[in-house]
Amino acid sequence: MYVREVKKMNTIICINKGKGPFYEVATSEGETLRVSEDLLVRFRLLKGKELSEEELKEIKKSAGFDLGLQQAMNYISYQLRSEMEVRTYLKDKEIEKQDRDLVVERLKELNLIDDKNYGESYIRTQVRMSDKGPVVISQQLRKKGLKDSVIQEVLPLYTEEMQFEVGYHTAEKAMRRFHNKSHKEMIQKIKMHLMQKGFHQGVIQMILDELPMEKDEDQENEALQREGARLMRRHQRLPLMKRKMKIKQGLYQKGFAIDDIQRFLDEEVMDE
Repeated sequence: MYVREVKKMNTIICINKGKGPFYEVATSEGETLRVSEDLLVRFRLLKGKELSEEELKEIKKSAGFDLGLQQAMNYISYQLRSEMEVRTYLKDKEIEKQDRDLVVERLKELNLIDDKNYGESYIRTQVRMSDKGPVVISQQLRKKGLKDSVIQEVLPLYTEEMQFEVGYHTAEKAMRRFHNKSHKEMIQKIKMHLMQKGFHQGVIQMILDELPMEKDEDQENEALQREGARLMRRHQRLPLMKRKMKIKQGLYQKGFAIDDIQRFLDEEVMDE
């Protein structure tokens, strides 16, 4: 006797409004599908409708892409995002890889993801808002997932003139911070500070040449007295000769002239 195989059907038992632009579709088999309004209309999902396994599979496939696209659109609505940022966001939202790929391709078609455009915008913002040089900005763009070829294409937007302007303001702030150091140490610290901020050596030298950093003898002497007093307190328990040697080494490392150091030792570190 021939028994006809009956395909198992799922019946929609209720449809509720979910979070955001999504709806939750519950079936008689205990499944809950999260779908957009577009999918509700496209598949004519209504309470009481029976769904075959093939239809259910197609809805799930479309729902993954649809959900990912909606979430990505919301994510990029606040600010520009790189392709890697969008992919990472979708992965964190547990969107399947094949759906992530489709979403990214769709966003590219709509010109909503463009790493070159993102890089240009990022550089303009950093030049206007930050104190970073091109080296650090390149590193930041690389962390955002931009390819080196794209970075090299957009980096010329940060012209040498702009670098000098940003770096000069950064150096002025550093000069105020290090004003209590010796003249030599202040220059070294400003130079190191600019290097850490990502400026190239050539631009750094241009900045140092323009900074008003003429040596002030009174200020230099005050710095020496202050640093010398600190070293005297630090090494006060040492024997006299060793104490003098330690103070002399410390002051020399701080960039003070050897004649000024010797004068300080003669005046301040008295023989026992």
